[in-house]
Amino acid sequence: MQTRIGSVGSLEEGKDPVITTRTSQSKTLPLRALQLFGFFLALCIGFSIISIYTIRRFGIYSTVTTVKSTFVPCAEEPNSLDHWRKPPSSLLHSMSDKELLWRASFVPRIKKYPFNRLPKIAFMFLTKGPLPLAPLWERFFKGHEGLYSVYIHSLPSFKAEFPSSSVFYRRQIPSQVAEWGRMSMCDAERRLLANALLDISNEWFILLSESCIPLYNFSVIYQYIMKSKHSFMGAFDDPGPFGRGRYNYNMVPEVNISKWRKGSQWFEVNRKLAINIVEDVTYYPKFEQFCRPACYVDEHYFPTMLTIQTPNLLANRSITWVDWSRGGPHPGTFGRSDITEDFFKRILEGHQCRYNDQPSSICFLFARKFAPSAMEPLLQIAQKVLGF
Repeated sequence: MQTRIGSVGSLEEGKDPVITTRTSQSKTLPLRALQLFGFFLALCIGFSIISIYTIRRFGIYSTVTTVKSTFVPCAEEPNSLDHWRKPPSSLLHSMSDKELLWRASFVPRIKKYPFNRLPKIAFMFLTKGPLPLAPLWERFFKGHEGLYSVYIHSLPSFKAEFPSSSVFYRRQIPSQVAEWGRMSMCDAERRLLANALLDISNEWFILLSESCIPLYNFSVIYQYIMKSKHSFMGAFDDPGPFGRGRYNYNMVPEVNISKWRKGSQWFEVNRKLAINIVEDVTYYPKFEQFCRPACYVDEHYFPTMLTIQTPNLLANRSITWVDWSRGGPHPGTFGRSDITEDFFKRILEGHQCRYNDQPSSICFLFARKFAPSAMEPLLQIAQKVLGF
């Protein structure tokens, strides 16, 4: 019995130390946790002090704060009228011809502009490459900023190198190869018109070549174009082999021989007619398929189409003088030895035409073809003879 009691006592005594130990651990653990927390806090404070000292001592702070984000937000079109009335900031774009012509055909239905629109002339140069007469044109344009725009269609491989001060600087449009007498030539002209139409301020559009020169100063030409009731495109009925003789009866019913016209490639049209040209899907397929050499499409397509659509808006004459007196498929070319006062007197005088349904002696505003060698004498004679 005593043994049992002793055993029980031993068992009870064996429990007592265990209970005592657990109580001691429960008191010790919070103390250690507090010590660890305090050590960690002291470590953080110490690290902060060292960091602040290092930043102030070695300028790391200024370096860190000057790091700029490389994130560039997506460009959004401004939701304002400026987006529509201002010309494109760059003539380069990735639109196909089909997309470009569609975009250029947009027409406002309200005729009165809700802003102060100063109408401009778009000078469109159709060229293979360089513009050898550019210095003369630079002088012609000088002082008339805001009244004109310049567009260049060249071979795609040609890269113009004009200084940033030039009126021709970055004025090349996305271009394609254009062959004389082929539909690709009319494609190039439509491409020029379409790019120029993207500027809502362009009201008149003049097609020129690299061999063209102005015959008057800018003010005279601007007033002449602005006050005209008609657009200047030759469109006459030639009954001979080089007129009606080029007609293909497969073009009916869209094009009847009675409306078949011929005219100079070099024209001036207003904004309405320019839109008619770029939006055309009716006559284009007929001319593309049935007007091929010896039918030269650039002499027939636009004159015929506009005669059918808007004959009352055409002056039925060109304002670009050329000399066909030497014969052949191309007009005469003039070089250094040709540039005299008598030469320009022959161009400027002795002509009679109709201007706003009235007789006029001022019939030509531009002339071609001038060789690069004509550049120097043209600059010398320009102020006295041409007025600029």
